[in-house]
Amino acid sequence: MAVIVPFESQADSSARATIDRLVKLCAADMERVNATILSRTGSEVTMIPEVANHLINSGGKRLRPMLTVAMANLTSYDGDGHLKLAAAVEFMHTATLLHDDVVDESDMRRGKLAARMVWGNEASVLVGDFLLGQAFKMMVEVGSLRALEILSSAAAVIAEGEVMQLAAAKNTSTTEDEYLAVIRAKTAELFGAACEVGPVVANRPKAEQAACRSFGMNLGIAFQLVDDALDYGGTAQKLGKNTGDDFREGKITLPVVLAFRRGSDSEREFWKRTLEASEVNGGDLDHAIGLMTKHRALEDTISRARHYGAMAKDALALFPASPTKEAIEDAVAFCIARTH
Repeated sequence: MAVIVPFESQADSSARATIDRLVKLCAADMERVNATILSRTGSEVTMIPEVANHLINSGGKRLRPMLTVAMANLTSYDGDGHLKLAAAVEFMHTATLLHDDVVDESDMRRGKLAARMVWGNEASVLVGDFLLGQAFKMMVEVGSLRALEILSSAAAVIAEGEVMQLAAAKNTSTTEDEYLAVIRAKTAELFGAACEVGPVVANRPKAEQAACRSFGMNLGIAFQLVDDALDYGGTAQKLGKNTGDDFREGKITLPVVLAFRRGSDSEREFWKRTLEASEVNGGDLDHAIGLMTKHRALEDTISRARHYGAMAKDALALFPASPTKEAIEDAVAFCIARTH
């Protein structure tokens, strides 16, 4: 079944839906961040760099560390501590992906075999732990206690979010508020922390630190909501993983919450059979997409993503207009209009 999901409004031009300006702005710093990442994955234990680099070099856009660099730029930071913090953010993100693929029993990640499919679950978990350890070493080296507090707190919150999602799995009675609480912790927290540490090491006023964090949190929510819609309305090429993985894994995401809430009794029985009882038959995914289309669940998920994207841009209103600010705002349009 072909499903058309309105990822962009007509007002969004293709130029605004790229992060080319952000990439160009951060290019010099990101080259140093990437060098740091490569040097910190080194280990005499051969499997560690093999597993780590399998994912680190698999084509991710490095959006989170790029935002750390950009926010440091926006708030006129003149040191180099943001480079290690950006690398730490990327290591935290990579570690969560390695762990998530084990928990979710995922086969694909960024269009290639998940690390666990190549080296096994044990290696994926342990290399993820190694990367977290390296991330914390870099945080300490920067010497900012507040930045260390922000990122270490984020690590704990992300883990809480994953456990919350585990508890909500297969529970079709999950509410929209409950689901948003999960993605605030699981996804948005790292975006928020990545954006906040730049102004923190720049010793900017609390209002600027809070604004950057708010931008990241709202962008993170928008990012995850688009991912949720893509799992049902996208393609494997766009996702870098198999379409419908969330459905097969019994994950409760916002499109499911909306379709379940708006459906008839018989439709809700379908969701209970497939997600709660894990009785998935051939054609069930197409039927699920059909119900989501009928009840506008995918469209409304994207609409909510746009709402959080607008909140993200509003959070930066206290900063004067600048090429850096405009480039950072491009990330909002890009995250909402992602097609790859």
